[in-house]
This record gives sequence, structure tokens and C-alpha cells, in this order.
Amino acid sequence: MSDERPQGSYGWLYGDDDKSRPAPGTTTSKLPPPQLPPPNLPPPGRQSGGEEPPGAPRKRRSGRRILGILLLAWIVFLVAVPVWAWGKIAKVDAEPGGERPAAQSGTTYLLVGSDSRRGLTKAEQKELSTGGDGGGRGRTDTIMMLHTGSGPSVLMSIPRDSIVQIPGYGRTKINAAYAYGGPKLLVKTIENNTGIRVDDYIEVGFGGLVKVVDSMGGVEICPKQDLKDKDSGLDVKKGCQTADGRTALAYSRNRHSYSTQDIQRVQSQREVLGSIASEAKSPWTILNPVRYAKVASGASGSLTIGENVGPISLGRFAWSLSAAMSGKGLNCTVPVKDFAVTWDPVRAPKMFDLIAKDRSSDIGSLCTKDGLPKS
Repeated sequence: MSDERPQGSYGWLYGDDDKSRPAPGTTTSKLPPPQLPPPNLPPPGRQSGGEEPPGAPRKRRSGRRILGILLLAWIVFLVAVPVWAWGKIAKVDAEPGGERPAAQSGTTYLLVGSDSRRGLTKAEQKELSTGGDGGGRGRTDTIMMLHTGSGPSVLMSIPRDSIVQIPGYGRTKINAAYAYGGPKLLVKTIENNTGIRVDDYIEVGFGGLVKVVDSMGGVEICPKQDLKDKDSGLDVKKGCQTADGRTALAYSRNRHSYSTQDIQRVQSQREVLGSIASEAKSPWTILNPVRYAKVASGASGSLTIGENVGPISLGRFAWSLSAAMSGKGLNCTVPVKDFAVTWDPVRAPKMFDLIAKDRSSDIGSLCTKDGLPKS
């Protein structure tokens, strides 16, 4: 028999002790065995294959979309409310004819607080002790000039009992100018007696003051004594306190509780206006939509402005009013020489001239809260 064996390394099968041939399953290579690739483990929050859980991107996109919609709605609301309120503001022609002071640097506003009951029901008139509407143009219990320019803002009160020359009516109390000829004659009277050109006219009635204060949750007043007055309906204790609209109005109207009468009343009026302006600038007024809408509605409902006054100018007025009462500006009474509110023949013209020339930084001691010279 021929010794034929299959080709290949099969000696082990036939009993050959051929150590030179490896057994099946063995290797002579000295290289390390090949390494298997590590498992592709997904990171936390993801499934295998590196993919996010179903719906995750969609949720994030939905959240961003909702946030964007809310932000857009808020911006529209902030713009829409003033536009809506602007449409409620009454306009009046307050520019007098004839010769007027030439244009001056800065801006001078004439602020008038009238006893107009516009915006008040009969029940509210009774509650606020304002009395009924007597007809006609009404009276101006508050007359102030606010000047803004290169120097500090100046808020100057003009007592309503000031005796001045009214064109066509002779010498009489300054508030009679409004009763005789409305805003035009009042502006003309002030320009003729001060030499200061009035750029913008702003008038606020009783109702506007009350509603704005209430919409803000009240304003701070700091009477220095207990005050009680039947005519205005005021009844407060001394010391700083939060006043609602009814109390703020009575506080700004009261004069019978003071020995100095109108001299003290104009200071109370500036105090109330300064508190209103400060509250209006508070971020909470913008962030609280209910308060924001109520402030805009309350202010516009009883506001009358000159036909030339635009929204930007009105906003600048509110901002400057706050500055004048915050210590960054000047708040004064027109310089007077006695409690009869007779204008000082030397100090008053000096102050008027400095305002007309936009040099409020030089007013100095001419500005006093009661208008009397510093002792």
C-alpha cells in the first residue's frame, strides 16, 4: 500500500509526533490578539446611535416659540396702551397771537391744575369735596412753569393770587386770566409778566390727579403737622404716609390749615406732583400690566394739552418733572417779598431772565421753596 497521506498538516491524525506543526486552533504568531472595538455607548439623555430622545428638539423649539410670542405680545402691549391713551387726551389751542418773546434755548412747559371735573361723576365730585361744575372755563388753583435745558430742571410755582397785569383786564389775580380767556390769555399773561416764552401747555383736572394716584397704589406725602380742612375734605396726621387719590387731591388743594395760605399750598402741590412723577418712573409701572394700563388711562382721561405738544415732548415733561423734585433739579416758588405773594421787584426779574437765557445753573439762592428770600 502506498503511503499516501492527504496533503496538509494532518500528522497528528496518523500518530506522527510532528511538533513542528501546530494543532488546530493554535497560532505561532507572537502578535497580540486583535482588539475588538469598544461598544458605542450613548451619552446620558441620548439613545444608541447618538440620537436624542424622540420629541426633545421639538419641545425646545416649542418653548422658544412660546417665549418669542409672549415677548412680542408684551412689546405690542407697551406700545398699544400709550397710543390708545393718546387718543383720549383733549387738545386745545394755547398759542396766543400778537407779539411774543422770541424763541429761547431749552423748553419751558406751563403746567396748569384746573378745577375741571372732567372725568368725574357727580358721586365722585361729592366724595372728593370738589363741588359741582359751576360752568364756564373754571379756575386754575395750580400754575407752574417747568424749564428744561442745559442746566438743572427748574419747577417754579406761581401762586394763583399773584397780582399781575392781564392784557385787556388790568391788574388782578393771575388765575383770573384763565377764567377770562382760557389757556391763550393765561399763556399771554405769563409771557408778558416774566419774559419767558411758553413752549408747551399741559393742563390736569381733578379727576386725572385722583385716578393716577389710585392706579399707582398711592403716593407719599409728608405733612409737618396734623391737617384738617372742611373745604378740601383733608384730614391727615403729621408725618410721612401713603395717600390715596382723594387724600392727595385734598392735600394739594388745602390752604386754610396754614397761616401762610397759598405760599404753603404751592409747596404741597409740588410735593404731590413730584411723588406722582417718581412713581410713574418706577420699573413696577412698566412690569405690572394692570398698573400700566390704569396709569395711562387715568392720566389721559383728564389731561388737556396744547395742539403743538407731541408724545415725545409730553414724556420728556414727565421725566423732567421727576428730576426737578428729586434733588437733581430746582423746585421753587416765584420770588416774593411778602405773604401777600407780591412778586419781588428785584429777585423775580433776575430769576425770570436766567430761565429765559437757559442759565438755571446760576439761579442759586433765588430759588426758595416759599419764594421768600433766604434769611
